[in-house]
Amino acid sequence: MKAPPADIEGVLFDLDGTLLDSAPDLHAALVAYCAEVGAPAPEYAAVRNVVSRGSRAILRCAFDESDEVLLARMPRYLELYQGMLAMHTRPFEGIASLLENIESRGQRWGIVTNKPGFLTEELIARMDWDLRASAVVCGDTLPVKKPDPAPVLLACARASVAPARCVFVGDDARDVEAGRAAGLYTVAVRWGYLDGGDPDHWGADVVVDDPYQLASLLGLQVAA
Repeated sequence: MKAPPADIEGVLFDLDGTLLDSAPDLHAALVAYCAEVGAPAPEYAAVRNVVSRGSRAILRCAFDESDEVLLARMPRYLELYQGMLAMHTRPFEGIASLLENIESRGQRWGIVTNKPGFLTEELIARMDWDLRASAVVCGDTLPVKKPDPAPVLLACARASVAPARCVFVGDDARDVEAGRAAGLYTVAVRWGYLDGGDPDHWGADVVVDDPYQLASLLGLQVAA
């Protein structure tokens, strides 16, 4: 385990599977879409496992079709998802206290996600995070997305934090790859969706089991 920076200025997070447990609503939207088109809906577990890969992978849980056909299905699926965006989506246990304690220390926090902007912005507003996050970079903010480091570097610039004094936290190997390439201290989390992978093999500076362990790593006091 590599020690975190001595003077942390900010913490950046992936969104789905790291800050928010959004899989229940993503699955519910797929169930609704399958009902519309007369297709059998997949089990929740199958969808949860691929949430980090985005809407196309979620649709592929129900439809064994080409990328072209899945892309044609995507607008209606996302429309249904937007309609139930925060019905069951909640921060993972310990996240609310973690963010409050980051703020109380005078540090900044932000979000770097591959989720489209129109969904990200509405979702973080529903969580009352839109005025608290120092930076939000979405999957369509730039021409590239994670694992490219550019979205992470843009978030650092928007939050006015130096990459070498910033931490990037995520539940997917692409988060670790992007954070490492951008020069941040990288944290892989075990509580997220993981895309069927093993965070111990992603090359992160450290792997944590829960938000309370992350808080301890950052030198924060968060009551369980």
